[in-house]
Amino acid sequence: MNAINILAPRQKDELHKSILAYFNSNGLPNTCAALRQELGVGDEFLDDGKMKKYEGLLEKKWTSVVRLQKKIMELESRITSLQTELDSTTPTSLIRKNADPTAWLPRAPARHDLAGHRNPVTSVAFHPVFSLLASGAEDSTIKVWDWEMGELERTVKGHTKAVLDVDFGGPKAAILLASCSSDLTIKLWDPANEYKNIRTLTGHDHSVSAVRFIPSAAGEYLVSASRDKTLRIWEVATGYCIKTIHGHADWIRDVSPSFDGRWLLSAGNDQSARLWDASTAEHKATFIGHDHVVECGVFAPPAAYPYLAQLAGIKKPPPATSSSEFIATGSRDKTIRLWDARGTLFKTLTGHDNWVRGLVFHPGGKYLLSASDDKTIRCWDLTQDGRCVKTVTDAHNHFVSCIRWAPAPAKEPLVNGESKVNGTPNKDAAKVNVRCVIATGSVDMSVRVFAS
Repeated sequence: MNAINILAPRQKDELHKSILAYFNSNGLPNTCAALRQELGVGDEFLDDGKMKKYEGLLEKKWTSVVRLQKKIMELESRITSLQTELDSTTPTSLIRKNADPTAWLPRAPARHDLAGHRNPVTSVAFHPVFSLLASGAEDSTIKVWDWEMGELERTVKGHTKAVLDVDFGGPKAAILLASCSSDLTIKLWDPANEYKNIRTLTGHDHSVSAVRFIPSAAGEYLVSASRDKTLRIWEVATGYCIKTIHGHADWIRDVSPSFDGRWLLSAGNDQSARLWDASTAEHKATFIGHDHVVECGVFAPPAAYPYLAQLAGIKKPPPATSSSEFIATGSRDKTIRLWDARGTLFKTLTGHDNWVRGLVFHPGGKYLLSASDDKTIRCWDLTQDGRCVKTVTDAHNHFVSCIRWAPAPAKEPLVNGESKVNGTPNKDAAKVNVRCVIATGSVDMSVRVFAS
């Protein structure tokens, strides 16, 4: 049976000579001689100069073929993802997609892939003013990056065990960085003074899983969640613990304050999330329905109220000044659940193939984004009954452990009362005031920045 010749004579000659050079350089002189004889290649080929020309050629071609195959597979996966996105797009959103930041969603590849940590990344946090991003990791360090340039600014050391969470906040004139750790401490660092450790807060009896500054004009408090089953509220200026909140029956994994600092949402291993009054520490509601550890919980921003009200079957959306109307929780049961403030579950979002580790609402209000141990970021459209309209597959090479949205750039001074404090800004102001940047951290030890 005759073989089909797909190589030109010159290509065949080069292939034969590459094979001969491969045999020769790998200590197979007899095989080389036998093939040379069969191919009718003369002794002149054994000349060092000619042999050198072909040495390594076969290996180079082989590795480049493997590399190209991998690239083809990546591109095919990207095409599938884009096709899914296209199939889920409405004509209106397609037209507005590039112009409207409230419709922006992250897409692969990431703008920056920030490598430097030596162990899994547990947390990320954006500076409220500058283009700085902090990441905490199990290597017990915090790294501060310039997320616009994609460069490492500095490494902050001080914790003796894994850093489990980081957050920027505090007084507006003197923004601080807070971190918490398995070493049972919370530390405050001063970015204005080369990230000097200005205070260490002690009091928890086990790993401190989460830390957040509580929003307020003076920025005087922060809240922490711990494996010791408590939440603690601390005074930033003195480092004193002013309240200890009991209620969870197991490890508290996450805590999140409402945008006005009035409410706290906690979630944990007892498969529940709880709502608290931040000023009185009074328990307001319990959210029960998940079948496994609740990893994360977030308050919905007022911009999402019209869409969530519709999903919940409420005719009139709550006022934008109210800060705890709806919440979302993510769990190891692979689901995301949407609740009203009384603890009523009104929607369950399914689609992730592994633990849901992080949640963030799109500042525009129409989408909820989730990060998961299935290595994806998923975007859920609240205007389409919570349908998953976009999946960023392989957002990381391993479990995605955290996700944060960059805060909006500072607003220009408003003229003639164009907007209200804590009210709903006019539509144009809202559009301008969305920064299309998110950051994620992963067990692959990297931080990734997705941006428009």
